Amino acid sequence: MVETNALDNMLAQMERAQEYAAVDPSIFERLKHPERTLKVTLPVSMDDGSVEVFTGYRCQFDSARGPYKGGVRYHPSVTMDEVTALAGWMTWKAALVDLPYGGAKGGVVCEVKELSTTEQRRLTRRYTEGIRRMIGPHMDVPAPDMNTGPEVMAWMMDTYSMYEGYSIPQVVTGKPLSLGGTPGRVEATGRGVAIVTQQVFDYLDKDLPEATVAIQGFGNVGSWAARLLAERGANVVAVSDVTGARYDPDGLDVLSLFDFSEAGGTVAEYDGGDLVSNEDLLELDVDVLIPAAVADVITADNVDDVRASVVVEAANGPTTTAADDVLAERDVPVVPDILANAGGVIVSYLEWVQNTQEYAWTLSQVNADLERRLSGAFDEVVSAYHADELPDLRTAAYTIALRRVATAHELRGLFP
Repeated sequence: MVETNALDNMLAQMERAQEYAAVDPSIFERLKHPERTLKVTLPVSMDDGSVEVFTGYRCQFDSARGPYKGGVRYHPSVTMDEVTALAGWMTWKAALVDLPYGGAKGGVVCEVKELSTTEQRRLTRRYTEGIRRMIGPHMDVPAPDMNTGPEVMAWMMDTYSMYEGYSIPQVVTGKPLSLGGTPGRVEATGRGVAIVTQQVFDYLDKDLPEATVAIQGFGNVGSWAARLLAERGANVVAVSDVTGARYDPDGLDVLSLFDFSEAGGTVAEYDGGDLVSNEDLLELDVDVLIPAAVADVITADNVDDVRASVVVEAANGPTTTAADDVLAERDVPVVPDILANAGGVIVSYLEWVQNTQEYAWTLSQVNADLERRLSGAFDEVVSAYHADELPDLRTAAYTIALRRVATAHELRGLFP
């Protein structure tokens, strides 16, 4: 069976939902194509005096419901197709949780581990200059993604502000607190994964306390999901990063591993549990499998060996359409990425609102709003799944999102 890339996967998910969403064909055709893409060449002065040329991208997929919104990732695997797929997923994600945003995504082809802090700063400023005509607080609002964080957002915000002549904190989200960031943003995506996992257990009438959980990926999202699920009583038995996985059927000491990782340690270096491979982790007999790393990890090649009772997609596009079919046939619920990892964009929206109003909220207010919005979206997906007799939760989520974006296009009309 032929597997697909991220863009093919996203388009296939749209096509499956269209059968039930019944969007006007002319509008649906527009929804399959990004509105705008940009490729930029980024010459950067390196610490040794040489000049290295990097490639960056920004894709603006759809703006019918509001400004474009989407992260910026730094990774060697970044391509225009990947960025386009991620921008599409951002579009459906924002619509599903009913935020007044469209979808965008950006990225730079680089290996962050090989760059010094000053080189990363120069690269970020050059990238921001390259895309600055596309971004703005009411046009396109970037945010952190893979291998970027508050520091990178501070550099982007400063670069954009210097060109405009005054400070514009709301041009990006995910900033440091002292520059207008909001409390809870760093852990927002992981918190959202924990909230949605609790929701699916309540829906299935199962108890989350003592449930076994395996998490592939122990970066920002995976580590916070592990920590917050452990706080809710779940038994995290396995986690992994690029160096390998640790597995203990009796449960890992998540807080200890979290602190070890925050201090720069890797999962393979951690002294606890048995060292197994990332592939082995995906095949563990657990209640919940949370792929929180990269796309296309559950495929036609390994889905028959996936034994988890529930899959919660913390990463973008971790399950291919071929694998989706197999899991659906086996009645394994898959909470789709556009719902499960929407916590980040929700809290980014809350940060943007606060910056625009110049009024800060407390952590408890932010977390309460996040939980309210995600729980409401989950309930809507489940209701659509049953009311429309849809084949799975992903199709239900896409049906809601496609209808919302299509309605915005229909109401606005086609210019000119």
